[in-house]
Amino acid sequence: MPTKKIAVFWHRRDMRLNDNAGLYHALKSDFPVLPLFIFDKTILDELDDKRDRRVEFIMRAVEEMKEKLEKEDSSLLVKYGVPLKVWKEIVGEYDVAEVYTNHDYEPYAKKRDGKVAEFLEKKDIPFHTYKDQVIFEKEEILTNKGTPYTVFSPYSKSWQEKLHGSKEKNFYVKPYPTEKYFKNLFKTKKLPILTLEEMGFERMPDEEFPPKKVRDEKLEKYDELRDYPAAPGTSRLSIHLRFGTISIRELAQQAMKESKTFLSELIWRDFYQQILWNFPHVGEGKAFRSEYDRIKWRNNEEEFKKWCDGMTGYPIVDAGMRQLNATGYMHNRLRMITASFLVKDLLIDWRWGEAYFDKKLQDYDLAANNGGWQWAAGSGTDAAPYFRIFNPTTQAKKFDPQNKFIKEWIPEINELDYPDPIVDHKEARERCLKAYKDALNG
Repeated sequence: MPTKKIAVFWHRRDMRLNDNAGLYHALKSDFPVLPLFIFDKTILDELDDKRDRRVEFIMRAVEEMKEKLEKEDSSLLVKYGVPLKVWKEIVGEYDVAEVYTNHDYEPYAKKRDGKVAEFLEKKDIPFHTYKDQVIFEKEEILTNKGTPYTVFSPYSKSWQEKLHGSKEKNFYVKPYPTEKYFKNLFKTKKLPILTLEEMGFERMPDEEFPPKKVRDEKLEKYDELRDYPAAPGTSRLSIHLRFGTISIRELAQQAMKESKTFLSELIWRDFYQQILWNFPHVGEGKAFRSEYDRIKWRNNEEEFKKWCDGMTGYPIVDAGMRQLNATGYMHNRLRMITASFLVKDLLIDWRWGEAYFDKKLQDYDLAANNGGWQWAAGSGTDAAPYFRIFNPTTQAKKFDPQNKFIKEWIPEINELDYPDPIVDHKEARERCLKAYKDALNG
């Protein structure tokens, strides 16, 4: 065991060294700082696909951080296991004085952190956590009655008023200057790291991930192009935001200058995170509005498989699902269309779709994914009535008018082996409305 007392900074959803709240506070402590990342066995054991893009992305981020730290004569301590067991090993290996990390709002993360904090407390090791992955969290944005917002529009208005109303201009999006304090990193030799193969996963050397930055000119056209899946109109930064390889504060500053619409998308992220925190039942498989749990779903497994495989006979739905299956990414407009089709046209429980996206999406985020699926089901925070049902044919004409995106993902679109529609949309719509009325009026 090294004789020197150290502080440990635990990376989770903040896979970067720059502008990192918890790391900044650790570096300003009285102890040299050893950064840590744990490949969480509890989470990894649940992944069926051993070529999971998210694990590959995390490994690359770990390697990038480790390389930067080693240029500072420090290193990244990388562990694989159940976090509580790993922490018991770490306090046996190092003389840990303090632990620093950033908040995580998901149900599993809260339980994990609670166990670790309890263990460290028994060892008289303080466990400090900070806000980092959102601009405003928990109960920072409340109604005049002191309650959490449950509708986005007034939340967004209050969010922006708080941001612009700070005494110090742009206080809430001000970066943390971690680089100024890198001299306080713990000096150590290069530390070993497990390979993906040693953890039971396969390396994906050819996997391409989007760059960490979005050009200003793209944000300037964001409002105009973001709904068209064939156009390069979205930022593609969601995976970087999910794992914290970029700073939300840096991105919010850029959005404030270039695009109100893009800023609104960032506010949606904060909104769904505060919903998950203040109404934790949504993260435990329950509808935000409990009366929607009374709906009698059809849950036809054969139709669900056709939806998963992109074989419903509705081209815009199938193209979206094929894009997801092939790349781990789906355009946001298509997320709404495919979700609406599963829930409203096929009358399949939104939780089935949520779980499928959980398996497939590179940028899967519990708060945002749950919020999106409950929006599609009408069971969530949205103020619109449940009878909003997307017509997939109309959506295709509006958002892929030249069938450019559809042809890219369904080359057999005009051939005999492309299936007929598995449901008639008009009949499915009526069936859905009846099921919802029966549940909500019962």
